[in-house]
Amino acid sequence: MNNDQIYSIPARFRRIENLHILLWLLKDVCWALNFRVMGMIMIIPTLTVAVLITWQTRKLTAELLHNLAVVCWITANCLWMTGEFFGWDEGKWGARHLALIPFILGLLVLAYFYLFLVPSKRSRQKMQAQKQEILEQEKKTGNYN
Repeated sequence: MNNDQIYSIPARFRRIENLHILLWLLKDVCWALNFRVMGMIMIIPTLTVAVLITWQTRKLTAELLHNLAVVCWITANCLWMTGEFFGWDEGKWGARHLALIPFILGLLVLAYFYLFLVPSKRSRQKMQAQKQEILEQEKKTGNYN
């Protein structure tokens, strides 16, 4: 791999990712401050934007898989938070332990990427071609900044 390559992503993807960080932080602040109602409400926009980002990047394998792992992470995070808010967190089947399911799914997605796709020169070339194609499309439509 060439270490001099510059990573680029369409600006519209970056803007929604930045919004997602804000939503996620607001959700977690509500969790930390034990604002149950607001924390539960924040699950909806946080998870919705994570799914939207995943959908938007579906044509870029590397981005898709990482964003799918993020959806799993947020799902686990929301399950754990809900368990703590409502006292469903303890015991063998508590929310904290159930949150391990989406956490592990996210890890499996990333393990597939790093153990099978990244080492494969053919897969790396295919992902590079996908990125170039998307960037060219973005330039043609004026969505690239």
